[in-house]
Amino acid sequence: MSAVVVVRTGAANLASVAAALRRAGREARISASADDIAHGERLVLPGVGAFGEVAGRLDALGLRAALVERIASGRPTLAICLGLQLLAEASDESPGARGLGVIEATVTALPEGVRRPQLGWNRVAAGPGCRLLTDGTAYFANSFKLDAVPDGWRGATADHGGPFVAALERGAVLACQFHPELSGAWGQAIVERWLEVA
Repeated sequence: MSAVVVVRTGAANLASVAAALRRAGREARISASADDIAHGERLVLPGVGAFGEVAGRLDALGLRAALVERIASGRPTLAICLGLQLLAEASDESPGARGLGVIEATVTALPEGVRRPQLGWNRVAAGPGCRLLTDGTAYFANSFKLDAVPDGWRGATADHGGPFVAALERGAVLACQFHPELSGAWGQAIVERWLEVA
């Protein structure tokens, strides 16, 4: 079994992602190579930090085209936290910065009057037709969010001052606003289902 390629986005918590993969019997190969992204059997796009900073790093490393092509073609990809937000066209966090544009949407801030960032556990409700996502409780660390499940995707939602997208799935592509690698047995089960999907 080949190692799972984990994109070196700069500020991501790579150790916890690698630990979740090891618990599932897979090794992580940390890489910033466009060839690895294009041809790796499975890929994790983690993300911690600011939207514009990480999007700029992906561009500086020449990874944008390989990521967009991989996700558009439905190859097994898991995006985590900021990784989900980077699938959008833009974010209010970093005006002028370009996301990957896989999803036609702009990421918005969590509303005034709630704790920002949202740090801790929150309930996740899986929508109809989800295969990888189930109802459960997940660990979140976010100040920004995607507002609606886009056309062509299945999704799960959570609520923090109003509903927002907790996760998306389309075939073998899974994107989680929460951290499945930090979400106990429930999150680990999501990672393992993704590893098994064709």
